[in-house]
Parts: sequence; C-alpha cells; structure tokens
Amino acid sequence: MSAMQADKVLDCSGLLCPMPVIKTSKAIQEIAVGQVLKMIATDPGAPADMEAWAKQTGHELLASEQENGKFVFYIRRTR
Repeated sequence: MSAMQADKVLDCSGLLCPMPVIKTSKAIQEIAVGQVLKMIATDPGAPADMEAWAKQTGHELLASEQENGKFVFYIRRTR
C-alpha cells in the first residue's frame, strides 16, 4: 500500500474503457496544478490506458499499483 497523499480520490471501480479515462480527465481539472489525483479502477486495460493518457495530456503519472484486485493510480496535475 502506498503512503502517497492524494488531494482528490476518484473511484472508477466497475467502469470499462473509456469511462475511467473520461472521468479522470474531468476530475484532474477540478484540482489545482501540482495537486495529486488518486484514481481507482478495475478495468484490466486501465494501466495501459492511464499511461497513454498521461503521455497524451502531459500530466505526471506518479505511481501505478495493484491493490486488493484493483488498479490504483496517482496522477499529478501539471497544467
């Protein structure tokens, strides 16, 4: 389990692509630049999707881990 602090948590459990990406895009705009969003997903495609999304948008994917059968991502808003 990560000790990383998140400013906002987004639970996308049970949602399939592209919903976790869409909801993450919306949620990242609701936090300030420099803050961290924790996103939780169960979609097996989420790790690849979030890595591609971070590269495309320029936001920083700080960590990606698996916890209790769920994927957990920490993303820092960069702009």
